[in-house]
Amino acid sequence: MKLKGFLAGLAGGAVAAAAVMLLLVFVFDLGSVSKTVVQPASQTRAAYTAPSGSATSALSPQEIYSNLSGGVVMVLSDFGGAGVGPFGQPQSTQALGTGFVVDKDGYILTNAHVVDESGRRANSVTVVFNKGGSETERVPGQLVGVDVGSDVAVIKVDPGKVEDLNPLPLGNSDEVQVGEPVVAIGNPLGYDFSISSGIVSATGRNLQAPNGQTIPNGIQTDAAINQGNSGGPLIDGRGRVIGINEQIASSGGGNDGLGFAVPINTAVRSLEQLKASGKVTYAWMGVGLQTLTSDVASTFGMQTGGGALVQQVSPDSPAAKAGIRAGDRTVTVQGQQFVVGGDVIVKADDTDIRTADDLIAFLGTKKPGDTITVTVERDGKTHDLKVTLAERPGNL
Repeated sequence: MKLKGFLAGLAGGAVAAAAVMLLLVFVFDLGSVSKTVVQPASQTRAAYTAPSGSATSALSPQEIYSNLSGGVVMVLSDFGGAGVGPFGQPQSTQALGTGFVVDKDGYILTNAHVVDESGRRANSVTVVFNKGGSETERVPGQLVGVDVGSDVAVIKVDPGKVEDLNPLPLGNSDEVQVGEPVVAIGNPLGYDFSISSGIVSATGRNLQAPNGQTIPNGIQTDAAINQGNSGGPLIDGRGRVIGINEQIASSGGGNDGLGFAVPINTAVRSLEQLKASGKVTYAWMGVGLQTLTSDVASTFGMQTGGGALVQQVSPDSPAAKAGIRAGDRTVTVQGQQFVVGGDVIVKADDTDIRTADDLIAFLGTKKPGDTITVTVERDGKTHDLKVTLAERPGNL
């Protein structure tokens, strides 16, 4: 949901709707937008530390904006030449998104798709700080790294070139509750440093990254999110960032109250790896999965209460080496096809696996080289198999 100069045409993000490793998705085009940036209303801010503890009263949207908007930035990405204008002048393709400061060293989180287009990195990045009223401060940003698989990017500014850095407190996205109040701060449609409010509508959503990979545990909100909000913070009622606003689902390109954010815990894992090495690695098992519910299992004569049905196993993958078996025949139940005859994964270490999503989320907490114990049901019996995870290949 970045906003491009001249002809803005970012395709909207997609939300996964089927529990398969490569999930089926609904894709919604956000359409083309051209907008003049307007200045925000006058605003003053003071230094702020987020309260902690479940008993803390929720802050109002006004209090959150007053205390935290100084740590929210506009991200302007320049992708270089894009042809010649009608009078022979050179033109460039630019993108506008949002980001937020995470520490006093000048590190900023945003979305990968704000600074990267299908592997094409921005030539330069400019970071715009809101200094209150109509005053802004522009500084060059260094692109530290991009994790397209989680749609996370890290930018760094020189703290000596910024009058005052205001890092935003980070929350724990694993503790997010449906119904709790949230606000989104960003630059929707070019209207800079705007705030919208709503609630957490759902958790545990599977989102689709720009490269097609699954981002588990996404947060759904009805707070208004549009182009230009990409990379901005989703903030809870206690003033803590719980997600990075990433995509919307829409029937007509506008906001339909279906916004989605990358969980902050996922973003922090990417942040740490990008700061350390400039890249992010993912654990890989090498299986294609489909959710097997208990009622469908009973149709096949299985006794399992549900799990992740192994449809395929990649050759020479960790799963293949561990002896995990794929299905060998296709059956149709109520119009849905299942590849059966293979293992059903019901547990990974101490985590119960009831859906394919459960296993995807579990693997997201691991790193290459970790050894896990996978419990499978096969021919009415359970088997514990040791799987040493590998690094996910770049083409997956």
